Amino acid sequence: MALSIYLFLRELEDALRIIYIADIHGAFDRVKQLLSETMADVYIIAGDLIDIPFYNMNTAINYHELQSYFHGLRVRMHKESMTIEDFVDELLDMPNLSTEIEENGTKYQQYTIRARRVLQQKYKVLENILSIKQKAQMFALPGNYDMDLKYTALHERDLHLHWHNTKNLKIAGYGGADIWTPGIPERYVVRYQGSVPFETGRNEMYNFFKAVKPDIIVSHQPAHGIHDRVNQFGTSGSPALRHYCDNNPVVMCLTGHVHMDWGFQMSEKTIYLNPSNFGEVTTLTGGVAEGGFFYTIEMDGRKVEKIIFRKLVEDRVHDIADYYLHNGQWRESLVDTERYTALKEGRNFDMKETKYSHIPEVQLYNEIKQFYRTFQTEETEERLEKLEQIARLIEESVHGDIAMDVMGSTNMGLCENTSDIDFVVYVRCDPGFTGEITSCSQYKDAEKIIETVLKPKYAFQIMDTIDLNIVEKAIRQKDYENEIAMRFVAYRAICRPINYRFIAPVEDLLNQNMEYRSELEGSIRSYFRIFINTSEHTRSFKKYESRIREIGINLPESVRMKIKDYFRQDPDQTACTIDSPDDSPQR
Repeated sequence: MALSIYLFLRELEDALRIIYIADIHGAFDRVKQLLSETMADVYIIAGDLIDIPFYNMNTAINYHELQSYFHGLRVRMHKESMTIEDFVDELLDMPNLSTEIEENGTKYQQYTIRARRVLQQKYKVLENILSIKQKAQMFALPGNYDMDLKYTALHERDLHLHWHNTKNLKIAGYGGADIWTPGIPERYVVRYQGSVPFETGRNEMYNFFKAVKPDIIVSHQPAHGIHDRVNQFGTSGSPALRHYCDNNPVVMCLTGHVHMDWGFQMSEKTIYLNPSNFGEVTTLTGGVAEGGFFYTIEMDGRKVEKIIFRKLVEDRVHDIADYYLHNGQWRESLVDTERYTALKEGRNFDMKETKYSHIPEVQLYNEIKQFYRTFQTEETEERLEKLEQIARLIEESVHGDIAMDVMGSTNMGLCENTSDIDFVVYVRCDPGFTGEITSCSQYKDAEKIIETVLKPKYAFQIMDTIDLNIVEKAIRQKDYENEIAMRFVAYRAICRPINYRFIAPVEDLLNQNMEYRSELEGSIRSYFRIFINTSEHTRSFKKYESRIREIGINLPESVRMKIKDYFRQDPDQTACTIDSPDDSPQR
């Protein structure tokens, strides 16, 4: 058994994992959350990266109105070949202009300068977020809402007309789209030149891919006939891109732009993926599509082993569907039918859910945790990767399911080489099982694999084991006194999940009755207060601060106050003292 486990782990470690998200539309906090909750070798962040080129919506509306005004004037003067910005510059040099045109033109020039500065500032923010994940490769592709990234802080990650090698795979991209995007300065956007008939020899996109010969193509605009249908308008994809993929050994073509025509499709020997929008977007009917969707792609060399369609909801990653090869054919297996169906029907699923507000202790703890995770260490990711491998190994070798909730420094993201791993194990024992959970066959199988994988290198402790059958029964019966359900609620409030797809249906069921969840969380509040004020817990927080100081980070005053408030939750206990910042350099 040990040899087979070793070979399986080697296979997982040699594989390449890619996370692909598209159409960000300014949801930078969501990108940051994704990086915190996932692990991959490569992240591809595809356009549209920006929502509006201003910080204020009224400014954006005023700019759009002026842009529309000059666009109409440009058409009447037969100057469509010029960008609006060049047209306005030329117009203002003309004599005998009306006062209205002169005033509007001057305003438009000022707004355009402001838009460029704001765009560059926003790309700098995104670059700062992406730079946190230092171990992974990060690539970005501009969409039709973006300026050319070569003039931004993201220039080293730019995929437009660039290619990169990753484990002998060549990834190349082409950004922009064959569409005018109102509200974005035309002067700064990517000039899309992929719509020229490829037979002419002047199609920039086709010629680039022909020269580079990529294994994976990333294109904002989809290929013709695949994920390119816009309601009421028909197909909108690129014939040149489709022709190239059909006639060349392209493993995958990753696209976006058309949010509602998402999905997995195989054509010839190329896999096409459109994950739908990651950021919230306004639909053609005036509604808001919630977003959060992305793909995780697992590859072995040039072979795609598995694709998972997923959705980020706050700090939870929900697996929606699996795609895998079976007897030479790609199969789709739904994991979360409700979320899949909602997206298929164009309905929001998680946006309609009542937002749950944790008890104050939990809210403060999670806010502090999110700050520390900004500086997540490689040692943390190494441990999380091992736990994910255990879940995969149990699924493959004993055909069972297991999930975990991680505690301590691994939960906070601040592990060191000597840090141990503390976690809760979730299993489903056989129906009707009534004995000690340690004698449950599912737990015993899991325990053997956990020890085989972790014991050679890591100190670890299984802090608790939960039978999800008992939790589910308690939720359905609204059993307010069930201690196992209380523990489940406590762990889910503060811990970090591994293999969340196994836990998600139970937590979704719990969230359907917020009154019940609130009551259980209230029941454990006194125990949580005792836990907060143990000397070991206090030392842990001092240890976390010490670790980020070692990399030159001083604790911001806002976080320092949250920690003090957190330890003041029990008025009978002495608050934890957090040292004042020293003179170490800030970053």
